[in-house]
Amino acid sequence: MFNDLITRYEQLALAAEQAFEQMRGEYPEEVKCERGCIDCCHALFGLFLIEAAYLREKFEQLGPDRKREVLARAGEAEEQLRRIQERLKAAYPDDPDMQAYAMARERVRCPFLNDRGECAGYPFRPITCRVYGIPVTVQGAGRACWKAAFAPGRPYPAFNLDRVYRELHELSRALLEKAGQQDLDRASLLLPVSTALKTPPQSLLRGEPPINENAPDPRGTEE
Repeated sequence: MFNDLITRYEQLALAAEQAFEQMRGEYPEEVKCERGCIDCCHALFGLFLIEAAYLREKFEQLGPDRKREVLARAGEAEEQLRRIQERLKAAYPDDPDMQAYAMARERVRCPFLNDRGECAGYPFRPITCRVYGIPVTVQGAGRACWKAAFAPGRPYPAFNLDRVYRELHELSRALLEKAGQQDLDRASLLLPVSTALKTPPQSLLRGEPPINENAPDPRGTEE
């Protein structure tokens, strides 16, 4: 039923992967990503529904022991997120924009990251993970990982994340429509990775448990 949407999502993910590899090939001295670097594995960002459903589906294909380990870390991440949200709400009680801005700069370990610095979900990681480390365009502005060595003021090609976010929103809306859901505005809401892992796809689409509107906006993950 959803195969066409999954195919479109995988095409977006592949395009992101290819853009990263092309940029790394053209600017090997500027792109600092290397095996063992886990900076991006602690960045906070939200998943659109299509991404969350895809991630959960692929997660179910892991072995039972690995799934238990990831779910345990997901629980730890959710608790850490809860404490951060409470702290930011207290610090900026009447400023949700500032809460979101500050949240995007917090650091929380991704549930897929094990103690050896390896990603258990690397083959099906989200698009944000795939382009972390190269210049991207977010809300019309260029951004890049703080570790990268792109010289300030010089023009570089950038991966258009704004366009990808629009397509992810459209795919999420189509997913809700195909699932028979009436509240299509939920296509704009975002989920933490930990919540996506712990929630069956059908429950995600129905909003069970409630979608976390305080999930970090993916547009605020790059420095």
